[in-house]
Amino acid sequence: MTNELTSLSIRQMQQGLRVGAFSCRELIEAHFQRIQNLEPRIHAFITLAEKSAFNQSEDADKRLKTARKQNSQSNLPTLLGIPIAVKDLITVAGMHCTCGSKVLGDWVPPFTATAVLRLVEAGAIVIGKTNTDEFAMGSSTETSAFGPTFNPWDTSRVPGGSSGGSAAAVAAQMVAAAIGSDTGGSVRQPAAFCGLTGIKPTYGRVSRYGLVAYGSSLDSMGVLTRSAEDAALLFEIMAGLDPFDATSLDQPVPSITFSNKPDLKGLRVGIPKEYFINGIQPDVETRIHAAVNTLQEMGADIVKISLPHTEYALPVYYLIAPAEASANLARYDGVRLGLRESSGGLLEMYSTTRGEGFGPEVKRRIMLGTYALSSGYYDAYYGQAQKVRTLIKRDFDEAFKVVDVIACPVTPSTAFKIGEHTDDPLAMYLEDVFTLPANLAGVPGIAFPVGYDSNHLPIGMQLMGQPFQEGMLFHIGHAYQQVTNYHLQFPIH
Repeated sequence: MTNELTSLSIRQMQQGLRVGAFSCRELIEAHFQRIQNLEPRIHAFITLAEKSAFNQSEDADKRLKTARKQNSQSNLPTLLGIPIAVKDLITVAGMHCTCGSKVLGDWVPPFTATAVLRLVEAGAIVIGKTNTDEFAMGSSTETSAFGPTFNPWDTSRVPGGSSGGSAAAVAAQMVAAAIGSDTGGSVRQPAAFCGLTGIKPTYGRVSRYGLVAYGSSLDSMGVLTRSAEDAALLFEIMAGLDPFDATSLDQPVPSITFSNKPDLKGLRVGIPKEYFINGIQPDVETRIHAAVNTLQEMGADIVKISLPHTEYALPVYYLIAPAEASANLARYDGVRLGLRESSGGLLEMYSTTRGEGFGPEVKRRIMLGTYALSSGYYDAYYGQAQKVRTLIKRDFDEAFKVVDVIACPVTPSTAFKIGEHTDDPLAMYLEDVFTLPANLAGVPGIAFPVGYDSNHLPIGMQLMGQPFQEGMLFHIGHAYQQVTNYHLQFPIH
């Protein structure tokens, strides 16, 4: 019964719990059994919260039993009893938060991130914290101080990053859904590599309170699930204004409902020529075009468009994000929390703590960012990058005058081998070339599976929409998943 329970969608779990087909304790037990069997090979988690999860499952079962007796299940919390995981860059009160780094030591935050708290208040059970590239700086979950995570489809390959632990946990059916963060593609790229649906909302749509900052003007909190329908369910709960986050936007969050009729008549889908470049894996390009044809068969109009400043997105991102990171990570100095390494004075404590606590990739980006912000170079690098960022955003504004959404690959290739890009930072950075523009422009993006390559590794397509049009992205993803079954395929273990 373990595999049967862990393979259910969130909607199916909800229904089963409410009619008493299985208990919440059985559901949680099934997922922990799955973790016990697969975690040694996958390494998706940094921390597990078995005791608290079972305590919450008992409380959930009591509520479910009472509701069934009183025939009043409509009042039950939406996610009551649903097991989720949280990227270890996001705070959960009482659970260690490492950010995949040594520098935070044994820090246990006393507060829960707003987006996660809303899920918990809706009944979700956090069963653990997932592995991440150190401070979200990476595209493969190999820079974690706790070792890499392995792709459940092929454990010789990466699951993507930086939310690779979250993606691997969902793909391996260790958890029903997982929360991640996306600064330059860190939800969508792992979703593509692991055959999942992942959403990066509009900047400010979901509170960043409790998300440890990497690039403050780029960071978004997202979700990884098995389907667009499940992703929409969690997004609807997470989104909305939060007084604890000054960048949170006061925009109404519409109730997202789905039709079982996959009709996209009148939808205008833009295909940007800049996203089909030399060097893209042929299997990826073939499957994206096939997926676009499927959208057309469902009634969508396909429009060729141009986003002319796309080629500058990569260098712009790797000036702005490291610059913001160099400022955000200055707080980890051995004084207030986390690791402290010192045998001498204050400056030695700073340098020794940061030297021992941060890994090579984090140090590289801090140095890049500090240089870009330094006297005499600010205007030439950081200031200029912000101007080009404005041009990139204008490209999207112009495109959305003639199309409703933009369709393109998530990644140039499928999941690469562990260690393949370790000694080549530029090659690693190029893995995010198709996802970075959405973060720079602040627009929402969704990734979902559209097929496989010759090695049977998942391929994902990305849709980018206008600000606050996440509902449209979910609807298109769901319509596609009504006529295909890629989202129902999982690695065999």
